[in-house]
Amino acid sequence: MAVPAALSPSALCLLLCTALVAPATAPTAQAATVIEEPTPQGAVGFVVIRENGSGSASSAQRYLDSLFTGIARTNGWPAAAGKYFTKRSKAVPYIKDTKPSFGFLSFGAYLGLRKDHELRPLAVADASASGGAQYFLVSRDHVTLDACKGKALATNHASDRRYLDRVVSGDAFALADFEVVETRRPVQTLKAVIDGEAACALVDDSQIVAMSKVDGGHMLRPVWSSEKLPAVVVVSFGTAAGEHLESFTSHLEAICDGDGRATCDAAGLKAPRRLEADAFAAQQAAYDR
Repeated sequence: MAVPAALSPSALCLLLCTALVAPATAPTAQAATVIEEPTPQGAVGFVVIRENGSGSASSAQRYLDSLFTGIARTNGWPAAAGKYFTKRSKAVPYIKDTKPSFGFLSFGAYLGLRKDHELRPLAVADASASGGAQYFLVSRDHVTLDACKGKALATNHASDRRYLDRVVSGDAFALADFEVVETRRPVQTLKAVIDGEAACALVDDSQIVAMSKVDGGHMLRPVWSSEKLPAVVVVSFGTAAGEHLESFTSHLEAICDGDGRATCDAAGLKAPRRLEADAFAAQQAAYDR
């Protein structure tokens, strides 16, 4: 993924980070059926799925266009194009219609989509404040995981319960152990516990960082933490042409070299690290069982 030097850190954060403040309601227009533009002729297709990211995908598109221009230039392709989504359900129709070659996905999205779309993990990447790299149970009044069970648990991460129950929890709990209170926004989840509307909350690493900036956040403490997980998984789809796959894979680990280094440092982005084919065998088995 070649990152154009012109992209600002705020632009990169739109693409790879989970924003912590979002509008209380989505614009009415987003509820309408959207007809996606076809991938331009000759362009290599991409999809970016940053689950639980906030803000509209359309606001990030101009940055994506610059990003994909850099990718195409680095790989010697005529063009590259793609779309950004914060919900897997909205990404699936686009994937079926456009048949992208590559993607940058949240780990849960990778696990959930890999069989239907023949996903092959190529690399993992870290991005500061991206969220999804680790999960925590936090509480104001309780000090153990067991004390939270049976009580109200606020979370904005409940869209894929299979992922939480079978991968994130490491068999320490299931969402059925709690009275789940689904929230829409990351800060709303924290405020639910601060204000006593929930006994505990399931949050990710970006929300842990945000706690110190939220009024009353100092009252919350982690009572459980998951293993560390990939923040971003770089994948190829079963539709990727062999020559595109070879080129893209060969350039993955060098995106933060040379002209890209300053941009990566400013954005807190570390260069992707290549993976073995069976790198996620344990998590895949747990997700599928």
